[in-house]
Amino acid sequence: MGDNALNYRINEWKHVFKLDPAKAISDVHLEQLCESGTDAIIVGGTDQITIDNVLDLLYRVRRYAIPCALEVSEMDAITPGFDHYFIPMVLNSTEKKWMMDIHHEGIKQYKELIDWNETSMEGYCIMNPDAKAFKKTACMIPTEEDVLGFAFMAEHIFHLPIFYLEYSGIYGDPTLVEKIKQELAETLLFYGGGISNEAEAKKMKEHADVIVVGNSIYTDFKSALKTVKAVQ
Repeated sequence: MGDNALNYRINEWKHVFKLDPAKAISDVHLEQLCESGTDAIIVGGTDQITIDNVLDLLYRVRRYAIPCALEVSEMDAITPGFDHYFIPMVLNSTEKKWMMDIHHEGIKQYKELIDWNETSMEGYCIMNPDAKAFKKTACMIPTEEDVLGFAFMAEHIFHLPIFYLEYSGIYGDPTLVEKIKQELAETLLFYGGGISNEAEAKKMKEHADVIVVGNSIYTDFKSALKTVKAVQ
């Protein structure tokens, strides 16, 4: 674990910013994010993820005393130096490889290098059919019953530490988030998607354990920054 982020606990997080290595962010904005009071920075994206742009972002975030995690989407872009590693399992994918096969390949190659104290599996449910991640992982549109079933499976069958409801750029249904939370006792509920202001952040944080703010960093930075104090 990095020296700048000792003794952090994911189960105490409320708010994180997710930075896409494929998107540009100025040093000034990055400093403001890292010193905003957010609980962590997650580095992750869907396409054009390379070891070079991941390392560049890691080195820049490392200037600040904040936990920095990598959400793994490309095995070729995995690098030491992050405080934590999140590995998605896409529960509503129609292809087994996004649930198991890629993970199996990763274990065969990197098993001896993985520190499981610094690694968390995420049960992902991607809700936006127009999102790149939805298309890349061949997802199906889940009904409410489907989503609640996935959440129950995440906790009671797979014993995953995190269930991640991802709307990828659009604002989701707070009522569904509330219902999902009622299915979970031990598994943390992460919500990401479309949070662009204080009111939306507060609403989703009523039931989600952690809200993830990503796209608005690049479209309305000042409003994205205000989402931190809205939930602290």
